[in-house]
Amino acid sequence: MSFAPNIIERLARARADLRMGVPIVLTDAGKAFLVLSAETLENERLMDVQMLGQPVGLVVTARRAETLKARAYDQDLARIILPKDATTDWVRCVADPADDLKMPFKGPFKTFRGGDVSLHRLALDIVKSAQLLPAVVITLLENAGEFAMNYGLTVIPKSVAEPHFLASSPMNSVIHARLPMTAAEAGRLHIFRPEDGNEEHYAIEIGRPSRDKPVLARLHSACFTGDVLGSLKCDCGPQLNGALAQMGDEGEGVLLYLNQEGRGIGLANKMRAYSLQDQGFDTVEANHRLGFEDDERDFRIGANILKKLGFSSVRLLTNNPKKIKMMEDTGVSVAERVELKVGKNRHNEAYLATKASKSGHLL
Repeated sequence: MSFAPNIIERLARARADLRMGVPIVLTDAGKAFLVLSAETLENERLMDVQMLGQPVGLVVTARRAETLKARAYDQDLARIILPKDATTDWVRCVADPADDLKMPFKGPFKTFRGGDVSLHRLALDIVKSAQLLPAVVITLLENAGEFAMNYGLTVIPKSVAEPHFLASSPMNSVIHARLPMTAAEAGRLHIFRPEDGNEEHYAIEIGRPSRDKPVLARLHSACFTGDVLGSLKCDCGPQLNGALAQMGDEGEGVLLYLNQEGRGIGLANKMRAYSLQDQGFDTVEANHRLGFEDDERDFRIGANILKKLGFSSVRLLTNNPKKIKMMEDTGVSVAERVELKVGKNRHNEAYLATKASKSGHLL
């Protein structure tokens, strides 16, 4: 019978649970951990976790640990020992950098060391994919199967879940239809839905570009603030409009609008980064203080959609060499890089300079 959810569906359920503050259970080789998102944790659940009688840890990325001056014995993450009197306010104060400058001395922290941390790493991967702060409260579980069944918790075995974080989710074409636009009346919008339950992505096709030669293409990451509100803090809106206008002028092209807001960290975390930028940190420093890498996007999504549409070679509208490498690595040939230098203003000069100096953008 096929009624039980498969691993992709269980991971989607796990992300939804964590966003609502519901714990999940991760298992591997006879060991199991109860995992809760630090961002959505409630006092009652934290007290229940502490009553289980096992040591409780707050797992953060090495990026966040560096800011906290907490020892990351496990290289890419740190397991901070949760004090017995810790509250959700304490947890969020450590996980969220919003008040770092008001409270510069949050430690000293004691951290766990030794032992297998693969389930801790998986927990961070799942909470990141849920676009929550990359921090989890975690504790060892005994009789995990019975515990999960009694409380109706989602169980994720590491052996079957881990490969899905190494691969890019398959894309399924949902529908496409004609869409006349300001940039070009001969427009068509394609909707693609990933199998992992995450947000849909869009392909905007201008004209009828040949599949037998390089197509003028742009991989554009969604930017609500820039594309919709006309934010002057970035160059995203002008890049979107400039790319569409160039495709309209040439009579053909394809723009992929990928729902990877804030370099893949989501709009809420992007606003947290903006708040940190207001405190004087640049865009990369802000991401690191939150616990993220410079760029958390998966450019393979765009390559997979291009191949679904029948394109194998592109003239790529980009200033980002990483996009070129990712296209090539995923089997889409980049015949030419077409620069797209638009949208510079007095509000984003420092942001663009950081993209050039720290992220390698060709500006």
